[in-house]
Amino acid sequence: MIDRKHEVKKLISLLKRYRVVGIIGARQVGKTTLARSLLKHIRSASTYYDLENPEDLARLADPMLALKGLKGLVVIDEIQRFPELFPILRVLVDRPKASTRFLVLGSASPELLRQGSESLAGRIVYHELGGFSLDEVGMKNHQRLWLRGGFPRSYLASSDAVSEEWRRGFIRTFLERDLPQMGITIRSTTMHRFWSMLSHYHG
Repeated sequence: MIDRKHEVKKLISLLKRYRVVGIIGARQVGKTTLARSLLKHIRSASTYYDLENPEDLARLADPMLALKGLKGLVVIDEIQRFPELFPILRVLVDRPKASTRFLVLGSASPELLRQGSESLAGRIVYHELGGFSLDEVGMKNHQRLWLRGGFPRSYLASSDAVSEEWRRGFIRTFLERDLPQMGITIRSTTMHRFWSMLSHYHG
């Protein structure tokens, strides 16, 4: 576990200035872990919804009723699964004297950005989360970061072999599931070759 203190401080700063803050980034980059870490650093009340959890989805069956009475910080994870929440958040943050802050987490898809920008224009700011940086892991671990990359599960794997296995699985999932969800229908083998070419060029 690497404490991402700089990222937590950045989020705290953004939440002081904006009613809604969105953490976007690739799948498995550490958005949920960062949000849970943030909750340990704040003193206000907090509520957490994971929209991949059927129980949390059931709690939001009537989202206006469920959210309007909450105080402090409300975290909504995987918000791209429930785009109907964006206009409801606009109504909630526009209430007179509203003090509740919302932290929403989702994949950095064009659709998510479009929905948020249209419904929450002027009310939301996005913070893009990347993998571990050299500052976070320390100079002594630069070679490990270079070889394994900054995705937490890859970097923190118990061995290089386990790290490589995770990366191969991640790439396969990205090519076969995530890209088609974004409307990109290039054959996975073609995209895999293109991605490999880019990584070798930049390597």
